[in-house]
Amino acid sequence: MESNEIIKHPHLTEKSVGKVDEENTLVFIVDERSNRLQVKDAVESMFDVEVEKVNTLITQDGEKKAFVRLTDDYEALDVATKLGML
Repeated sequence: MESNEIIKHPHLTEKSVGKVDEENTLVFIVDERSNRLQVKDAVESMFDVEVEKVNTLITQDGEKKAFVRLTDDYEALDVATKLGML
């Protein structure tokens, strides 16, 4: 799977935008067939950052949500600004 197929779009809610500031974490809706390693590789290649950790969950709507924590060397705020989240 290609990076642009794995990451569908950023998830924009008040809580997810708060995670950008507080936890250096970005939230994305991703392909349901992708795993954590694929999400990590996709984010690292698309945004030229290093990912520390990826957590995923399936929403009630059947979408897969990925919480991507960046290493301390990179700011999630910078990536969110590039994406137009903020």
